[in-house]
Amino acid sequence: MRLLRWFLALSLLTLSLLPLRPSLDKAHVALAYLLLILAASARAGRRVGLVLSVVSFFCFNFFFVEPLHSFVVAEPLDWLVLVALLITSAVAAHLLSVAQSEARIAWERAAEIDRLAVLGAESLNAGPAEQALAAIAGVIQEALAVDRCRIHAVSESGGALTLVAERGALVVVAPEPAAAVAASPSRDLGMPTRAHLLQWVADNGRVGVERCDGSMRVGAVPSVNGSAGSPLDITGGAGIADACGLLLPLRVHDRVVGVVHIERRLPLDLTPSRQRFLRAISYYAALGIERARLVTEAEHAEALRQADKMKDAVLASVSHDLRTPLTTIKALANAIRLEGDDRAAIIEEEADRLNRFVADLLDLSRLNGGVSPIAPQITAIEDLLGAALQRVSGAMTHRVIAVELPPDEPLLLARLDFTQSLRIVVNLLENADKYSPADQPIDVSAQRVGHLVRLAVADRGRGISDAERERIFEPFHRLGEIPDANGAGLGLSIARRLAEMQGGRLLHEPREGGGSRFVLELPAADLTSLAAESVASL
Repeated sequence: MRLLRWFLALSLLTLSLLPLRPSLDKAHVALAYLLLILAASARAGRRVGLVLSVVSFFCFNFFFVEPLHSFVVAEPLDWLVLVALLITSAVAAHLLSVAQSEARIAWERAAEIDRLAVLGAESLNAGPAEQALAAIAGVIQEALAVDRCRIHAVSESGGALTLVAERGALVVVAPEPAAAVAASPSRDLGMPTRAHLLQWVADNGRVGVERCDGSMRVGAVPSVNGSAGSPLDITGGAGIADACGLLLPLRVHDRVVGVVHIERRLPLDLTPSRQRFLRAISYYAALGIERARLVTEAEHAEALRQADKMKDAVLASVSHDLRTPLTTIKALANAIRLEGDDRAAIIEEEADRLNRFVADLLDLSRLNGGVSPIAPQITAIEDLLGAALQRVSGAMTHRVIAVELPPDEPLLLARLDFTQSLRIVVNLLENADKYSPADQPIDVSAQRVGHLVRLAVADRGRGISDAERERIFEPFHRLGEIPDANGAGLGLSIARRLAEMQGGRLLHEPREGGGSRFVLELPAADLTSLAAESVASL
């Protein structure tokens, strides 16, 4: 129809030029035809322009070149005019079509940028991550001219899908013909429903297509030898020509975080421009899902932090309030014992035990608050071990404690807080005594390794499994019921905190032949540093 209208325009132009033929030059006629061809190319496209170029060539020859009303050319130079008209009009029609195509592409790109800018503005203005995802779903629905857009998120645990955003609705959903469903690849995969297709796309990271006849199509499944076939092609549109639904996996750092599902009652009109926009905006959706996940994790971490802070406050308050009645109980028990009642000694022992437990709770709360005083000084490891052995000598008279120091090291020095380090070593010795057979010695050794001093306490107890190696340093964690192990499971947790506050660390190593080896690492020092520190203190 368009070609017919332009043929009519060419006829009218030719008829209007015929009366003026005696006064017109051939160049004037050629320019008139050229203007009409350019107008036709601009309005109707390159094909119409090229057809008019050929028809104009013959009209020019038939009506305006001698001899008239024939296709014979008497003057050879007239061939130059005719050929110039044909070539110029054809090239002009082609170049105009190319320029229009480039302009259309540029306009589409500008429109894509505008839509992405709108999406970015709406995403930034949206408060919660769920609102940002809803805005993304709305932009996808409007930009792609689909009836409904849904965004599903993949849960971190189990990989199940959760609907997080939806825009639009399908008024009519075509039922699935039995024959089409039976022949569908999703049936071969054991996934006859849309929910199964969604999950398959999330699990495999491939595109899924819902055809308008109710059948389903998915990307290629990896073959037996492990090589993957060609994925479903959405770039060229070959896989979505008859599709009414498209399921696209959303990726962040090569990890599928969700699925975007678009639907339309009629076949999808995904032009190359819209496909580019879909790929770009899908990354926005993936980032939105990742943002929602990070926000949830941050909120959970903040809730745990607040709960931990409240727990520390409660522990500190309760521990402080328990000290006064414990002091009163112990004083009364002491008075009763002096009156001759031996049962009062049991009350005193239990009060002392409870008092140690309260003291550990207070220390733990101080360490969590970072208010425990630490004053590192250069100290000889021999002095630290001597004080620790003297502290436990009364309660461990039955136990052999073997101490080994490096013979080639005249004086082993470390930078430490003497009081807190003594508490760590005493705790390790008491634990070794509790968890070791009575006839087995406790081995204590110390040596310098690089810039650290490693002080080890080793026993021949039952040892600690790999699964429990780090858990033993958690507050209130105990390995089991030991008759003499009446602590609350706070000693190792406090010891590790005290070691870290001194710039060291406390760790557990399995011992050859069975048992445990606890190693306290502290910053090493030398005689030069000790002399400089002594001069500075004068």
